[in-house]
Amino acid sequence: MEPSSPRKPGSVQEEGFGLQSRRTADLGLVPSVQNGSSSLFKRRRPQSTFGNDEKQENLSSWIPENIKKKECVYFVESPKMSDAGKVVCECGYTREQHLEEATKSHMFQGKEWDPKKHVQEMPTDAFGDIIFRGLGQKVGKYIRVSQDTPSDVIYHLMTQHWGLDIPSLLISVTGGAKNFKMKLRLKSIFRRGLVKVAQTTGAWIITGGSHTGVMKQVGEAVRDFSLSSSCKEGDITTIGVATWGTIHNRESLVQPTGGFPAEYVLDEEGQGNLTCLDSNHSHFILVDDGTHGRYGVEISLRTKLEKFISEQTKERGGVAIKIPIVCVVLEGGPGTLNTIYNAITNNTPCVIVEGSGRVADVIAQVANLRISEITISLIQKKLSMFFQETETFTESRIVEWTKKIQDIVRSRQLLTIFREGKDGQQDVDVAILQALLKASRAHDHFGHENWDHQLKLAVAWNRVDIARSEIFTDEQQWKPSDLYPMMTAALISNKPDFVKLFLENGVQLKEFVTWDTLLCLYKNLAPSCLFHYKLQKMLAEEPEYLAYGTTMPRLQMHHVAQVLRELLGDFTQLLYPRPRHRRPLTNLKVPLMSALYQVQGVSLWSIYKKSSGHVTFTMDPVRDLLIWAVIQNRQKLAEIIWAQSQDCIAAALACSKLLKEMSKEEEDTDCSEEMLALADEYELRAIGVFTECYRKDEERAQKLLIRVSEAWGKTTCLQLALEAKDMKFVSHGGVQAFLTKVWWGQLSVDNGLWRVMLCMLAFPLLFTGLVSFRKKRLQSENGLARVCAFFNAPVVIFHLNILSYFAFLWLFAYVLMVDFQASPSWLEYVIYCWLFSLVCEEMRQLFYDPDGYGVLKMASLYFGDFWNKLDIGAILLFIAGLTCRLFPATLYTGRVILSLDFIMFCLRLMHIFTVSKTLGPKIIIVKRMMKDVFFFLFLLAVWVVSFGVAKQAILIHNENRVDWIFRGVIYQSYLTIFGQIPAYIDGVNFNLEQCSPNGTDPYKPKCPESDITRHKPAFPEWLTVILLCLYLLFTNILLLNLLIAMFNYTFQQVQEHTDQIWKFQRHDLIEEYYSRPPAPPPLILLSHLQLLIKQVILKIRPKRHKQLKKKLEKNEEAALLSWEIYLKENYLHNQQYQLKQRPEQRIQDIGNKVDAMVELLDVDQMKRSGSMEQRLASLEEQMAQTARALHWIMRALRDGGFGSEVDIPTLAPSSAPQKAPEEQDHMPGGKQKVDDGNDLYHVNARHLLYPSCQVTRFPVPDEKVPWEMEFVIYDPPFYTAERKDKAVMDPVGSSLEMLSKISYNTMDGLVDRRSFHGPYAVCDGLPLNPMGRTGLRGRGRLSYFGPNHALHPVVTRWRRNQDGTIYRKSIKKMLEVLVVKHLGSEHWALPGGSQEPGEMLPRKMKQILRREFWPSFESLLKQGAEVYKGYVDDARNTDNAWIETVAVSVHFQDQSDVELKRLNSHLYTYNPEVSFRWQVVDRCIPLYANHKTILQKVAALFGAFY
Repeated sequence: MEPSSPRKPGSVQEEGFGLQSRRTADLGLVPSVQNGSSSLFKRRRPQSTFGNDEKQENLSSWIPENIKKKECVYFVESPKMSDAGKVVCECGYTREQHLEEATKSHMFQGKEWDPKKHVQEMPTDAFGDIIFRGLGQKVGKYIRVSQDTPSDVIYHLMTQHWGLDIPSLLISVTGGAKNFKMKLRLKSIFRRGLVKVAQTTGAWIITGGSHTGVMKQVGEAVRDFSLSSSCKEGDITTIGVATWGTIHNRESLVQPTGGFPAEYVLDEEGQGNLTCLDSNHSHFILVDDGTHGRYGVEISLRTKLEKFISEQTKERGGVAIKIPIVCVVLEGGPGTLNTIYNAITNNTPCVIVEGSGRVADVIAQVANLRISEITISLIQKKLSMFFQETETFTESRIVEWTKKIQDIVRSRQLLTIFREGKDGQQDVDVAILQALLKASRAHDHFGHENWDHQLKLAVAWNRVDIARSEIFTDEQQWKPSDLYPMMTAALISNKPDFVKLFLENGVQLKEFVTWDTLLCLYKNLAPSCLFHYKLQKMLAEEPEYLAYGTTMPRLQMHHVAQVLRELLGDFTQLLYPRPRHRRPLTNLKVPLMSALYQVQGVSLWSIYKKSSGHVTFTMDPVRDLLIWAVIQNRQKLAEIIWAQSQDCIAAALACSKLLKEMSKEEEDTDCSEEMLALADEYELRAIGVFTECYRKDEERAQKLLIRVSEAWGKTTCLQLALEAKDMKFVSHGGVQAFLTKVWWGQLSVDNGLWRVMLCMLAFPLLFTGLVSFRKKRLQSENGLARVCAFFNAPVVIFHLNILSYFAFLWLFAYVLMVDFQASPSWLEYVIYCWLFSLVCEEMRQLFYDPDGYGVLKMASLYFGDFWNKLDIGAILLFIAGLTCRLFPATLYTGRVILSLDFIMFCLRLMHIFTVSKTLGPKIIIVKRMMKDVFFFLFLLAVWVVSFGVAKQAILIHNENRVDWIFRGVIYQSYLTIFGQIPAYIDGVNFNLEQCSPNGTDPYKPKCPESDITRHKPAFPEWLTVILLCLYLLFTNILLLNLLIAMFNYTFQQVQEHTDQIWKFQRHDLIEEYYSRPPAPPPLILLSHLQLLIKQVILKIRPKRHKQLKKKLEKNEEAALLSWEIYLKENYLHNQQYQLKQRPEQRIQDIGNKVDAMVELLDVDQMKRSGSMEQRLASLEEQMAQTARALHWIMRALRDGGFGSEVDIPTLAPSSAPQKAPEEQDHMPGGKQKVDDGNDLYHVNARHLLYPSCQVTRFPVPDEKVPWEMEFVIYDPPFYTAERKDKAVMDPVGSSLEMLSKISYNTMDGLVDRRSFHGPYAVCDGLPLNPMGRTGLRGRGRLSYFGPNHALHPVVTRWRRNQDGTIYRKSIKKMLEVLVVKHLGSEHWALPGGSQEPGEMLPRKMKQILRREFWPSFESLLKQGAEVYKGYVDDARNTDNAWIETVAVSVHFQDQSDVELKRLNSHLYTYNPEVSFRWQVVDRCIPLYANHKTILQKVAALFGAFY
């Protein structure tokens, strides 16, 4: 709020924008708090009530200890009365509102009320949660603080106790505090843009917090966003900083132990001169100075708080930047103008919304004018135009406004005018971010740091649109290595658009990804990520940690590889092997957020330095980044990286496998579903690329399936698809064609099955050409090779085994039914031999490991197959039956067991039929239906048991025979479902002869309850009939129909995918018979004997399946992968084309084109309407330039002695102000070339705030600078500062007696008071600044009245390349200059300045040179070239004292110059607060403006680049 007296009805107040001036003391920094990145894996758990209570208790104890309020302790009656007519104190509170001690105080009796003495701090009594009655249940935070509360304490409260994330941007909205009208369209644009920039960048919005004016506009914008957005978008942090003493109904907020929550009533009608809090703000800081009704109390604290926050470091995504701040201005009055001026003074960019009214419109109207055109009369005209008639401005106020507006407009790089629909601006958010980037460009940085800082801001805001339009332009060429730190930051903070942008601008992943980079990425996984949990678990199981248990082992890449192998499967090898010799790695134990790319600290560049002792690059960088993105379920990021992959089919299938495995362990259902959906998407990508390959070349595409991929753990695409159960991929026509090819072996797939069967039965037919072979060699040969090729084909082996199995079953059945003797017959021995061959084959399948998986993996694979389990069960049951059969006592039992075993062997036939395209899918449906049957049996058992027990208990009394209990409860109840209803249940067919009365007959059931004498049943027949009807109703009708419906649903579901499932399972059968020996059982024993001899006796390792896994030569593999990449690009192009052809996309494209055309038409219309104005403006511009040239000629003639002052004709100003060109040329580094850069008058010497003191200059607009111009109201203050070296300065004070001894325009002892510009005037004993008025009398902080002479040596040398040649830029040579810097200063400076009387070397030069080199350097200065001599526009200048300097160039032409070497050897600083360096000469070098002007002259002298 504007610092003024208590507001009267109808008065206008403004909300202040808090910014400190340069002279404000530095505040201590609070350590930055790491902002944890969100993750899709975050598991949300409800907060317990106990946790909230504990948090409130901590807050209730911390706040009173650290935060105070202010209370008046001495009641002094004020002549003013309260609104209710009561007597009030000077503080504004009534007697009842004071403490009892304040009304009876004897300590201050009789003294005048002084707020510094009579207002004391006490623990605050208003804090906690706030809700607004009748306006929803949204809970905010509030705190009452003293106006002297340190900013670091408030910041700690906000970030630690209130839980606010550190902002990436601070938006301070200022303007009119009284309600004002805005155009509906402008209001909508402002609200939408403000909310968008806050939501996308994670900004804090700071306002005055009251329910009026601009604060109300901001609150309503936030409210509209909250109503229209989802919970996932997050809330916008809106902080209101208001004055406690001006808040209406603040009594409800006073709760000494904290309000959790406090209920506040928003009562606009009864607020009077006070204000209400805005219900749409999320946090309130209520500033208290112990008074009531005084506005503007919060400005000082808000200023300090915003300044403090802007000095903090925000670490986001691995990039550390100081929190940028921007001021947004709507409407406003005098207080708002002061706010804008202070913001510009502190280099804070401002966005002025044109059309909002008053001050904002005044500045917007003159923003494009030259400074010389912004006159007092123009400002007076604009004020009368935009302000109400009731508001009057005095002449001094208009002069002050003119001066401030001139200074504001002079800093065009900090000023952005938002004009609705003009200058290409459509949204306020773009204007705000562009203003920050424009200010960043204008800020001087060394070399590349300027652009780098802008890119850091864009990444922190996550605004890739701003980066594309403002940063990645033709103006700046980026080296790929310059983008590496930002690339890492974009990856960690999950900003895929920036990753894509960096890749488009030359970042090569092969050079970017190193071992250390990967370690950084994995160490910065979100703690809630599932992979992070598995890594921590892996580290905790390390032998070192288990043995010693001291500290957790450091994460290494082989730990990551072990977790990845768990997810991918044991069939892969470790992607990152354990290092044999540990090499030193960059210690990245701390999170990357605190170690990466800080503005002041460790740089990310160190991660990318390649050590000569080891290779830092990984085998496949794209694979590494893809895995890192996929395990975090970052869909867009993984999609961008996959598009860069080389082995793309294998990569997609591996991603599918990883996601499916992680979805099984993920607790969050939504995350699990997202992973499965993403896994399906990657499977479709693999299918898409493989389809492109298969269409192009079938043979090469099939080669991709079985190629051993070194990058993915020496596995194949086919194996990855099978392990991931990617049925769509495996059922692809190309994959099935390959499997068919493997199935037929060397035979041609065109052979009919009947031909194969004939040749199996009569192999001599092979020599007749009945079957054909794929290879021409076999087709032409008629020898043993053809026979071997035929019988080694999997299709032949399969059918031979079928015939063998049928023979085995026929023989087994014959023995069981016909030839089962007491002692085994020869046929039974044949069966034993046959079964032994089957056992040997199962053992071979279990232990045969050609791929080197290991016994455990092979056992897991073997027992994971249902048919293998059935085989083991059948074999074990056969062994059990055989054991019983060999003993006469258990002969029958053995036959029974073998009979049951025969059933299991028959079931094994179903696996054989899976090869059939007709029967195979049906068998799959049967298997799925079996699961439904088991579920149905559970429901059926409930009804069967319940009905059976009830029936048994009602009908029969104490049946103790277990078999008959089972029959009565289970068996009869089950048969009842199929129509076998018990005869005696209803008493109609009751017959005692069919049952045993006492249950003694083992072949008859026990009789039911009956009347023996009457031979009638005694049980309630009606009850048993009802139970039977209900039982049949639920079982026969309900459950059986439910089973039918389940079967139908399963059939429908499976039928859609049976073809895929059958094709997927077909691979297992083909692989089994591909690796199976050709001879069928029992002849297969010969093959087993051969294998035994080879492996056990001869130690020959088994050969791999060459046709299912093939290792290619390097050249062949490289050519194949290049071909795959080419077709992948075709696939991606086709996908984009199909996306564009969708109706929705086409409609959107048409809409965008229409909008673009409308915009072009509007611009064209504006250009046509403004063409005449532009031509007139150009003519007026030429006339103005002519007038200025004539004015300069006349002044030169006058200074040369031609003519007198009276003879100078006055040049009338132009009748109308002319606009400066809106489109100005851009300088290198982003600076704008403004015509006002060469001001006619000094600028720094007229800055309102004199440095290092509280003195404010009298405002002097440009037109009033010359002494010749009449300025009646000019009344500058007098200021002369004392200095430590009193011996070398003029007297302090304005006494003429002390100043009368000074001799001007001559040598005054050792002090030279002569000016380089000739004799200067002396008025009232004081010299007058030859450049005009400054707004301050006296000598200020300078040493002498009149000119204060200085010397600025410009020490330069040529910049050299590594080979010693001179470095060039834009053809011109580049210089390096010696510069110095003092601690706490933002700018570097030339090593010059004031000289002590009689000395030649300036003081700064002495501070960096050893004393023994001083004489030598003095001789160098004498030999140097003078490049400038004259007045210096310095902020310390006054009306009576100013600085003049001589700039001398000392240049070393040769790098081997002896004097240059001596200079470098003698450069040394004794003062730790002073530093020096050789800096490349460039326009963006952060030097003082005056020094840059001198340096530019030196560059021009040597024809060097600048």
